[in-house]
Amino acid sequence: MQETVEKFAQIDEIALVNTEKVLAAFHRQRVSDACFSGTTGYGYNDMGREVLDNVFADVMGTETAIVRVGFVSGTHAISCALFAALRPGDTLLSVTGLPYDTLQGVIGLTGAYKGSLAEYGIDYQQVELGSGDIPDYEAIADALKKGGISTVLIQRSCGYSLRRALSIKEIDEICTFVHEIDENITVFVDNCYGEFVEIQEPGNVGADLIAGSLIKNPGGGLAPTGGYIAGRKDLVEAAANRLTAPGLGGNLGATLDINRLFYQGLFMAPHTVAQAVKTAVFTARLFELMGYDTSPGYLDMRSDIVQRIKFGSAESLEAFCKGIQSSAPINSFVTPVASDMPGYDHQVIMAAGTFIQGASIELSADAPMREPYIAYLQGGLTFESGKLSIMQAASELEQAKSNRISD
Repeated sequence: MQETVEKFAQIDEIALVNTEKVLAAFHRQRVSDACFSGTTGYGYNDMGREVLDNVFADVMGTETAIVRVGFVSGTHAISCALFAALRPGDTLLSVTGLPYDTLQGVIGLTGAYKGSLAEYGIDYQQVELGSGDIPDYEAIADALKKGGISTVLIQRSCGYSLRRALSIKEIDEICTFVHEIDENITVFVDNCYGEFVEIQEPGNVGADLIAGSLIKNPGGGLAPTGGYIAGRKDLVEAAANRLTAPGLGGNLGATLDINRLFYQGLFMAPHTVAQAVKTAVFTARLFELMGYDTSPGYLDMRSDIVQRIKFGSAESLEAFCKGIQSSAPINSFVTPVASDMPGYDHQVIMAAGTFIQGASIELSADAPMREPYIAYLQGGLTFESGKLSIMQAASELEQAKSNRISD
């Protein structure tokens, strides 16, 4: 579409800057083919693991990092980071409203799960975003000045909500604001879906701790599993102790034969993220023209890879997901249906014909089956395949609409 040409050029420029940043980190940390050799058992003296930690810290703008195959999801990495920053009697303050569904169980807001923050005597408070999804600094200041807050949580992406993603500029402003009130408060950023969408990361602008998943943006579509935590040295070491055991920390953890995929995935990540963002922009424009509400709009600034499309009915949402699935390279013959999923209080429908199970840097669409029936689309390893999938989904949607009218 001609309307997207200028936007695509901006995306390509961001990818160029981020690729240069990743390459520079590889050079500074002296990455060699010897780093690709994995370890077994305890994973002692794993040079590839140690160098990769340094590369990630460099790229994320932080003091140190741990990148581990042992993180089973973004929620797992975030959980380890929160337990690193918080102690019994502390209070966690979310300044971006209610966190993503699966994180609510970690905090203890839903499910009454054993091992939640709440069970360890850690309290929780939240501040809603203000009008226009702008951080409510007055409410944040009121909460902080009452005392007892040790950690501030910023969820960069939207989750299953209607709000927009926060920009790096806004994250910078929150970090500065919080630290001016109390420099000892830890600012933690859930960075999932946001890496490489802009030219800086939260670590560059004052975040004390960040975490994310390697089967999202920073794995570049090649990492088969894993996650990362980056930030201040003492906090990252505490998170490593949570992942393994106190005293073992980040010194152990076999990498098997995965190191090369982690390095190669990170190298590819800026380009792959650009492909996903282009797919999202194309989706927004096409569905705007079809009369659907989309967010972000195709010309809006983006700080994550997520595209929302409001369908208003379960039938339309299901038809869209069916189209995404039928055009996928894997399991194209499968029809997605809504089902119960761990950590969610509604049934979820998910279209994801991906090479890596659950990899949301690959094109996928999922949605809780609740009004107003919004599809959350993310990913796309190549814009070409993403465009074809979106066009197939649009066709499926129009066919379903035509069938309902004829019935």
